[in-house]
Amino acid sequence: MPSPEHILASVFGFSAFRPGQREIVARLLTGTHTLCVMPTGAGKSLCYQVPAIMLDAPTIVVSPLVALMDDQVAGLRANGVAAACIHSGRSRDNNIADWRRVQAGIVKILYLSPERLMTERMLAALTSLHPVMFIIDEAHCISKWGTSFRPEYEALSGLQARFPGATLAAFTATADAATRNDIAAKLFGGRGDIVVHDFDRPNLWLGVTPKTDWRRQLLGFVEMRRGQSGIVYCLSRKLTEEVAGILARENFYALPYHAGLAPQVRTANQEAFMAEEAVVMVATIAFGMGIDKPDIRYVFHLNLPGSIESYYQEIGRAGRDGLPAEVQMLYGLDDIRMRRQFIVQDDANGDHQRREHQRLDALLAYGEASRCRRMALLEYFAQESSPCGNCDVCQDPPVVIDGTAEAQRLLSAITHTRESFGAAHIVDILRGADTEKIRMRGHERLLSFGSGHAHAKPYWLAFIRQAVAGGYLIIDIERYGALKLTDKGRAVMSGEETFYFRSIPPTKATKKAARKAEAVDMNIDAGLLAHLKSLRRELALARGVPAYVVFSDSTLMEMCNVRPDSLETFADISGIGPKKLKDFSAVFLEAIREYKGT
Repeated sequence: MPSPEHILASVFGFSAFRPGQREIVARLLTGTHTLCVMPTGAGKSLCYQVPAIMLDAPTIVVSPLVALMDDQVAGLRANGVAAACIHSGRSRDNNIADWRRVQAGIVKILYLSPERLMTERMLAALTSLHPVMFIIDEAHCISKWGTSFRPEYEALSGLQARFPGATLAAFTATADAATRNDIAAKLFGGRGDIVVHDFDRPNLWLGVTPKTDWRRQLLGFVEMRRGQSGIVYCLSRKLTEEVAGILARENFYALPYHAGLAPQVRTANQEAFMAEEAVVMVATIAFGMGIDKPDIRYVFHLNLPGSIESYYQEIGRAGRDGLPAEVQMLYGLDDIRMRRQFIVQDDANGDHQRREHQRLDALLAYGEASRCRRMALLEYFAQESSPCGNCDVCQDPPVVIDGTAEAQRLLSAITHTRESFGAAHIVDILRGADTEKIRMRGHERLLSFGSGHAHAKPYWLAFIRQAVAGGYLIIDIERYGALKLTDKGRAVMSGEETFYFRSIPPTKATKKAARKAEAVDMNIDAGLLAHLKSLRRELALARGVPAYVVFSDSTLMEMCNVRPDSLETFADISGIGPKKLKDFSAVFLEAIREYKGT
């Protein structure tokens, strides 16, 4: 049997495994059931594709999305690997033809959805083929402890009993300890290994900004990154459509994506995003699972995600090629209120709701972090780190000051109004505003009235946001967003505890990061890179596959640096295996020679 390193080089064109990949390959080759928690962009596909090629019987890969299956199969076939997928998006004739290739032993790797796999007909048909491995992708969908539970995934727990001789492996980018243990228990009864890899994505610049004028903030961010591919996440379908329209009017190639669009529109928009450059996908969380486009240069959250896990998974779609990428999140009090409301309205038991509130609390603490943001993120996943130098907090450290006096004014105003009002009215009381609501309730006679007049409304809203994130206040959803004191808040009001907060700028303007992610090495000939990207796009269109299936950006950049002039030097480029050498060497070598002659 050839070694894993030989398969890696001879099929995929890579000279060495990335950190952590080899140990997963070894476990699967020895038949060890394994749950792998690996960050997005760490190369999890190679961890099971290499052993699948080496083993004699077929490997079944369970994937939740048709588009992901198609892209994975296209990528494998481009490297000369016999792979297939069977799903409802393909014609019956094509599905039958591929199934016959599986039965004949030609296909090594078969991709199926959980719904199709767990039918009695498919399970019976697979029994006679004796699959050697079952790979469960996006495995967090199995667990009710996770954030993306899908009931159809839970049926996969029956695979071990049905195929006792097969190795079961599960992969996910995000799962806390409870979720990991639940997945392992359901898939292989806890009799297997759980491998948790480094969660750090050092190429991602992390930033969080208070939401003031989201249109201005968004346009300022994307304008600095015009010509790059990115994702803008929105909380609602309506906002998704609105934002896509705003960007389109500013001459961005912006496309909406949400569950309310017709299936053919969603498919067309996703295919355009995957195949073309400089596309901005404006989407709800309906978009993203399994998206493997390597050159996404930024992810912008216009609203607060539901949890640290969701946030980590969504930002992980940026910079999968290992090059610098940026993630930015805006959030305000309305985002917190809406997220709390979603949790309360969810038809779930009390334990689940408490867990979701705790997850949201962790994200709020991350948003208000006064030390390295990456440290705060990784600590949630029980990983220690040191200051990264690649986040907004490291590059522009906030000033943390004693705000006990201001906090006591705020908490008194809330107490004097019997914890019955939301932030806007409380701020009006603090600033001594003359509003009909204040006059109707006689709140101008409160001791708190006007006590915070020295600060503007944006200041107090930011202050309240920090108090909520710090656990001094809660937003009472059942009372329409009224602010209520916690035990920590009461301790501050009585003088038993000090309230520290991040200094709030005196104006609405927010500092913009004085940096722009460099998508390419500045020493690379930009003209040659554009020339090769154009050729790649033509070849991808002719084959009906995404551009990165032909070659990744990093491979094209290495071509620009090396400028190969022979088959031998071309073959030495990382990411070029024998199949791609045969298919593409002549045309790319000619393109490089042509460019040299200009």
